[in-house]
Amino acid sequence: MVLYGVAALAVCMLTGTLVGEYLGEALGVDANVGGVGFAMIMLVFATHWLRQKGKFPEASEQGVLFWSAMYIPIVIAMASTQNVYKAVTGGPMALLAGFVALVAGFALVPVIARIGGKGEPLPPLSDAGAEAAESATEKQGA
Repeated sequence: MVLYGVAALAVCMLTGTLVGEYLGEALGVDANVGGVGFAMIMLVFATHWLRQKGKFPEASEQGVLFWSAMYIPIVIAMASTQNVYKAVTGGPMALLAGFVALVAGFALVPVIARIGGKGEPLPPLSDAGAEAAESATEKQGA
């Protein structure tokens, strides 16, 4: 079952890479444009949909969680293969794309913050520490 989670990740990664390659071609850039990002977005939506349908058991989720822990090193390795200096000196497109992504990120913070319902706030640190100490004392007495 873990294999199914890894397979879902692989399908999303391949699809995202293809989308990134085609987007790069459409923009006239000789690079993959956002392939890993598209893959992660597809993975989030796919796993959410499969969980709602009850077709993504806990064991399959473990396959995705394993590779989630590897996500940052993989992205760093992929980004290191791209020539950032050439992209920046080659024209304003890289700077414009970065600026648009920055503005979109700031604009979407309030939208994303509204997703979901209101939750209970975390207890103050002093209360949490006192509760943990009481819990530990009760366990020692039992």
